[in-house]
Amino acid sequence: MDELVREIARALVDEPEAVEVDSVDRDENTVLRLRVAPNDVGKVIGKQGRTARSVRTILGAVSMKLHHRYTLDILEEDDDQE
Repeated sequence: MDELVREIARALVDEPEAVEVDSVDRDENTVLRLRVAPNDVGKVIGKQGRTARSVRTILGAVSMKLHHRYTLDILEEDDDQE
């Protein structure tokens, strides 16, 4: 699943080599943490969050198929990992 998010993000950004996706397994779901270059954050979020919402919709569809919930967090440069 993280490879899917990574490829979508790489297609959207100007610096595809800076794209990182980390998976954090929690009780009944998996959180996918997406990091991109600071100047590319707006590209993966999109106007009024439309691009991010679209990626989350794809994750929701895959979650239904796989019977496992996936969520997406887009991390900015100053966000700390837990």
